[in-house]
Amino acid sequence: MCGIAGIIYKDKKTHNVGESLTAMLESLQHRGPDSAGFAIYGGLDLPEDHYQLNIEVKNKPGLLNQLKTTLTQISPIHNEELIHSVDNYAVYKCEIELENYDLLKPLIRNLDKIEDIQVINGSHSFEMIKDVGLVDDISKRYNLNTRVGTHGIGHTRFATESGVDRYHAHPYQSYITPDITVVHNGQITNYWKIRDPLERKGHIFESYNDTECIVHYMADKLNEGYKLEEALEDAVNDLDGPFSILVGTPTGIGIAKDKLGLRPGVMAENDDVFAIASEEMALQNVIDTEYVEQIAPGETRSYTI
Repeated sequence: MCGIAGIIYKDKKTHNVGESLTAMLESLQHRGPDSAGFAIYGGLDLPEDHYQLNIEVKNKPGLLNQLKTTLTQISPIHNEELIHSVDNYAVYKCEIELENYDLLKPLIRNLDKIEDIQVINGSHSFEMIKDVGLVDDISKRYNLNTRVGTHGIGHTRFATESGVDRYHAHPYQSYITPDITVVHNGQITNYWKIRDPLERKGHIFESYNDTECIVHYMADKLNEGYKLEEALEDAVNDLDGPFSILVGTPTGIGIAKDKLGLRPGVMAENDDVFAIASEEMALQNVIDTEYVEQIAPGETRSYTI
């Protein structure tokens, strides 16, 4: 079931993307009550060697201090924030310094070795917010109405496989190519056929969620020099099953729909905004929907700034 949404502002200026995506996903809440997530690009404005971490921490005496001690052995910590969630967990958000992006994934693996700690994501050019619960609750928990950016994608999940938790909520991210994210409605039936060659190339999978497989596939294509539109076109040909895939990059968003058109996808565009969603009602919150287009079976659409 699941609901997906994306929006990009064509003037390249920051807008209240968090508020826009929240409104879009609230309209799609009936498609997924389990969890929701957002990837908001263009609003962090971090120094070149700074990265933002979001880390799930169990409410356990001394654990947060243990995490901070481990982090400070690697980097100074900037802009800390602790966001209390549900099920006796919190999300610790901070910025760290690294010499280059290639050090980010090894750091995350090291932190994940700490019991009752799991890194949700690490990024430079976008902010990821995802958690269990309803869209409105998550929006209030993370003050999403204050999150600005140039574009973003979002998802509300009805879990049909894998756990209902913060990590398995969408978006998913790959660290092969910096700051690529994917949200997905559907199922990839040739999962292992796609995953096996990616693992042989060095992609490391953390779950059996097919959305993680998609984001590795897209990151691999972009890493090889494909443009976003080209990578989406290849995805339509290479991936089997019913799907609508929405991809976020530091410069744009794009959607691909399976050849049989088994999962919904609509878009609307004017001089200011390009928006995509599972259903028209989500678009109505952010754009005049007089000219809504159904995304056809096997079609791709993208917009970059």
